Amino acid sequence: MTLRLYDTLSREKRVFEPRDPKRVTLYVCGPTVYDYAHIGNARPPVVFDVLNRLLRRQYGDEAVIFARNVTDVDDKINQKAAREGVPIGDVTARYEAAYLEDMARLNVRAPDIAPHVTDHMDAIVRQIGAIMEAGAAYAAEGHVLFDVSAYANYGRLSGRSLDDMIAGARVEVAPYKRNAHDFVLWKPSKEGEPSWPSPWGDGRPGWHIECSAMIEETLGLPIDIHGGGIDLVFPHHENEIAQGVCAHGHAGEPHAHTEYARYWMHNGFLTVDAEKMSKSIGNVLLLHDLVQAMPGEVVRWALLSAHYRQPLDWNQALLDQSRKNLDRLYQALRRASAVETGPLEPPAAVMDALSDDLNTPAAVAALFALSAEIERAMTAGDEAAVGLAKGQLIASADLLGVLQSDPDTWFEGGADDALKTEVEGLLAQRLAARQAKDWPEADRIRDRLTELNVVVMDGPDGATWRLKD
Repeated sequence: MTLRLYDTLSREKRVFEPRDPKRVTLYVCGPTVYDYAHIGNARPPVVFDVLNRLLRRQYGDEAVIFARNVTDVDDKINQKAAREGVPIGDVTARYEAAYLEDMARLNVRAPDIAPHVTDHMDAIVRQIGAIMEAGAAYAAEGHVLFDVSAYANYGRLSGRSLDDMIAGARVEVAPYKRNAHDFVLWKPSKEGEPSWPSPWGDGRPGWHIECSAMIEETLGLPIDIHGGGIDLVFPHHENEIAQGVCAHGHAGEPHAHTEYARYWMHNGFLTVDAEKMSKSIGNVLLLHDLVQAMPGEVVRWALLSAHYRQPLDWNQALLDQSRKNLDRLYQALRRASAVETGPLEPPAAVMDALSDDLNTPAAVAALFALSAEIERAMTAGDEAAVGLAKGQLIASADLLGVLQSDPDTWFEGGADDALKTEVEGLLAQRLAARQAKDWPEADRIRDRLTELNVVVMDGPDGATWRLKD
């Protein structure tokens, strides 16, 4: 299998070649734990979970090291802790636990390493010191700032000139800066805020240096793949490269960026009903609420419905279609539940799709083809063909992180035995009424099923049902 990934920095699909096939490293920017994550925050972990699964299939579980950081030092964390009158650790522990619970509902596998900023202050201070020794940073009024002019390739990742980037960004104006575009590596804490010791005074790190230091400390440089949302390209990832390169004296080298990360991947924006999420508009959708209201697989399927680099519009029609698509696949597995199948490989169509820069829409089409083959083989009574297609569907779905439930549980998971008995009886009565063309009685039964929160799905082999979300 030849894996090709779109590299943001080179702006082309490249054959993926890890630095060491026995130690493949993947780092994805994780949550800042001051509140519940919104649905846009869920797209990167789901996208890169598919990549993580694909890498592990190709190189083996033991060869892949996946790190996702936790930012547990931040102005918003400080503000919430101050309002509640609690230590910042109380806030971060609460929302990290919620985040991990929500990720589990999305079938996102836990990272191998989850570095926290508060656990890596020594590494952060060391890296800042190395950047200063390289002449790429300076101290001023208790701050340490990165000198952007020290890195000639600054802007290469985002593909914009420095003037363009500064014009489109909110740049902090401060008298202690040599240049307006220089950014903070270390800053003094305000009264009452948590702080840590450093050679430049007690304080805390700037945002960008956190990932640079934790990547080097936990994975070593260079890493193979760095992932995140497209909104992080500038300034966060642009600054990461500059810091990571300059800390090791590579600033003047023509391919210095490869000394930090070999491939950069970014997922596209997510909008809600064709509008950007905004508190002022009131359309911010919390992932925590969504996974309580519907199966996490529905949310995951919706997030994978478009190619990861393309924009994704979140709306009710998308969720309804995602539920229908999953129902269709689960129904095929349910129909074939009596057919045994051993562990099988995904078919070439699925592997080719995912190996082509994680083309999940093409992979989904291949899943539907497998479900159709199950239905065809069941009708023909070809048990061998059923077992083959079923095994391939399960193996393929595992790469996408879906179809992880038992089919009966998927459709009837919240129903007790009494409800199941009543529903099955009503479906039998409805069938008899329809055969007798007693449409008023059939409608009455359907209304009763609706009262029971039951969705009826009519098919060529009769009616099946599931509970509404």
